[in-house]
Amino acid sequence: MKMKEQNKKKGQRFSLTLLFSGVALIIILLDMVLSYVAAYALIQLKITVPAAEIHFNGTYLLLMIASSLVIGLVLTLIILKIPLQPINDLIDRMNRLCTGDYSARLHFGGVIENHPTFTEVSDSFNKLASELENTELLRSDFINNFSHEFKTPIVSITGLAKLVSKGDITDEHRQQCLRAIEEESARLADMATNVLNLSKLENQSIITDVTEFNLSEQIRSSFLLLEHKWVKKDIEPSLELEEYMIEGNEEILKQVWINLLDNAIKFSPVGGTVGVTVAEERDHYSVSVTNEGEPIPEEKREKIFGKFYQADESHSTEGNGIGLAIVKRIAELHSGSVKVECEGGITSFTVRLPKKRLST
Repeated sequence: MKMKEQNKKKGQRFSLTLLFSGVALIIILLDMVLSYVAAYALIQLKITVPAAEIHFNGTYLLLMIASSLVIGLVLTLIILKIPLQPINDLIDRMNRLCTGDYSARLHFGGVIENHPTFTEVSDSFNKLASELENTELLRSDFINNFSHEFKTPIVSITGLAKLVSKGDITDEHRQQCLRAIEEESARLADMATNVLNLSKLENQSIITDVTEFNLSEQIRSSFLLLEHKWVKKDIEPSLELEEYMIEGNEEILKQVWINLLDNAIKFSPVGGTVGVTVAEERDHYSVSVTNEGEPIPEEKREKIFGKFYQADESHSTEGNGIGLAIVKRIAELHSGSVKVECEGGITSFTVRLPKKRLST
């Protein structure tokens, strides 16, 4: 199927070659006819040799050559302006992209717009421009959010440190300030670790250190690591898992469950329930982490997997918007996927992973 498509495109591009060749042939024919007519007219007007000597005088040959060059140049400048216009349009749009104008789009006018090759060129260019525009928006959002997320704890630490250094506060207040400084410092450290982990994962194209391990045991262990968080909110865990074995990188897959469970605990109401279920398919497992709470707006469900994006744009909730980006990248490295669904007051993140390592 792919070979057939490639042959079709080659045929379309060959037809474009024939089109330009036809234009060149027309120029040559018009040049010959007009040169002959011009030379003959000059002879008839007795500006040069008599018409009777047309076949025997070298002056006529020189006149034909000179007129052919002049007429050919004029015809080329006039006629080639039409087929070269699309190329000029393409160069113009490319220059706009180079200067940072990512709104540039390419649309060929006239009959040539319907030619498959020119349609392919315009579609490819517009797709490229659209991707660059989206990338620029993401880059801008990333910088803004990154700056905000790092600035907030730093400002808090600075303010609390100044308050403690004054020495005119009670011991109890001082202890509260020190605990807050410790928490904000830990938050910065976690953020830096997550950024480094995400950067490492984004530069990684294949997974290494693949082993077979107990997926269910790994999920239970991840839940226990977060015990202090769900106990604090009086959350009821719901884990009814059979024993499932999976092939993958055990270390980085554990980050998936910790991030998803931490996210579920964070957005669950006090006294809510956080659960994990595993659905077994022929070659895959689908692991769903669910929690009660406010649903994620539909228009934000794809964005939340972007770096530093938070559904709570006020940034009032704890978190830095990196965890779900890490989850998505790890799932992709394992030839899997992740999606989010919200229904009936329940938010569910489902990670689909192959049971066995897929051959590459």
